[in-house]
Amino acid sequence: MNKKLKGKKVLVYGLGGSGGAACKLLHHFGACVSVYDDDKKFRNLFCYVEEPLFQKYDLVVVSPGVKVIGNSLISGLRAKKTNIISEIDLGSIFSLGKLIAITGTNGKTTTCALLGKIFDEAGKKNFVCGNIGLPISSIALKTDKNSFVICETSNFQLELSRLFAPKIACVLNVQPDHLDRHESFEEYKRVKAKIFQNFKALKCAVVNLDDDGARDIAPQKKSLFYSFNPLKKGVCVKNGCIYSGKTRIISLDEIPLVGAKNISNVMAAINIALLCKIKVKFIRNAIISFVPPAHRLEFVTQKNGVTFINDSKSTNIACVKMALESLQCKNLILMLGGQNKGLNFDELFSLKPQIKKVICFGEAASEIDGVAKRYDYDSQSFATLKDATYFAKSIAQNGDAVLLSPGCTSFDEFASYAVRGQIFSELVRSEG
Repeated sequence: MNKKLKGKKVLVYGLGGSGGAACKLLHHFGACVSVYDDDKKFRNLFCYVEEPLFQKYDLVVVSPGVKVIGNSLISGLRAKKTNIISEIDLGSIFSLGKLIAITGTNGKTTTCALLGKIFDEAGKKNFVCGNIGLPISSIALKTDKNSFVICETSNFQLELSRLFAPKIACVLNVQPDHLDRHESFEEYKRVKAKIFQNFKALKCAVVNLDDDGARDIAPQKKSLFYSFNPLKKGVCVKNGCIYSGKTRIISLDEIPLVGAKNISNVMAAINIALLCKIKVKFIRNAIISFVPPAHRLEFVTQKNGVTFINDSKSTNIACVKMALESLQCKNLILMLGGQNKGLNFDELFSLKPQIKKVICFGEAASEIDGVAKRYDYDSQSFATLKDATYFAKSIAQNGDAVLLSPGCTSFDEFASYAVRGQIFSELVRSEG
């Protein structure tokens, strides 16, 4: 895309945080910006257009919140051969720093946050952005050639991406998710693989060798792996420590993060940091002092011998599985529910995980409850998270653990998984 935007007619489709950041960046370069959103609450904006297909645009920038499959406006723009890009395309082409993109069904935020801390520890200028909350378009003009741009990259951002070209691209794992948007796991994987679409710009692909889905989409060339099994090249676990080749990085006992999935995230961050020539002492110091983002296997409190854990960020079945594997608790009360994304909970219960009691809540409560009972689990359903949490508190006994790992989005009751996790924590700590 020609970077000369002055005087060009540009439509920004989708007015969330990413859309707003795209508008500001486009205005900076003198583009004539119009906006459109499927939510008509934005129609009072002076630059809002009611019928975008009646206009001609030099460029359309689409926010990640816009669903592509079945979207008549996107189809109409394509039929007119309009130049369409995603917001991460726009932000990345104006970013001067070395672009590091991290994607995966689970673990993106933790890995990006840890990598940012490693760069901070080493005194390297860096920007952690993308799906983690700060749009890449909002930091593009702050970057320089000596900085690093660590972009948490979701499928929603990649769906319409054409120009996004990271120097280092990392895939943590690929498991079924967002099937309500992508309609099939194959389509989900196809979009995930777009992180490698501009292969010539790629210096290295960092890939989880232990994950079948990640392995399936890895490039045959330029790939560097990490694994819990010994590797001659790459980062791996040997003798209770993480190694890169023959270099010992850190003991597993020194890592404050809980569970195997987080050890895997740590290995990904180490691989990327070493590729960026960060010294081992800085990597180790950052890992030891790292505080993980909230709502990810987060200890809430212990009451009367019962441990309460908030894993509200768990919005798919793969993440629930990882949580169960990480905790390995014999007396587990598992809270599942919210708004399902077209996922099949047979994939969880058919594995026969050790669960003392299943408590279901929200829009998907009856669906999940039915599946759990079909596999002979003791299960009960409730309309709301509040009712489910109070019930969990009433039945939990000394030695039990109550885990909120919903496997669903929060949008039936709450604006985000973070709000859901905060409410759960408050309910747990209350005297009710």
